[in-house]
Amino acid sequence: MRNRIKELRKEKRISQEELASAVKVTRQTIISLENGKYNASLILAHAIAVYFGKTIEEIFLFEEEGSC
Repeated sequence: MRNRIKELRKEKRISQEELASAVKVTRQTIISLENGKYNASLILAHAIAVYFGKTIEEIFLFEEEGSC
């Protein structure tokens, strides 16, 4: 799953630490999200979406892995 967190954070001119504090996670979690090494829980995805004033789907880009 890709996401637009880094892009949105830079548009808003906030640091990883500021975002982490706002959504109550560590800076390391934000780094992992931005690098695609961690997928956010639904609760965290919602908190990030609310923070940026966007929907979860506008931030987190789900890619299907083949059809059944």
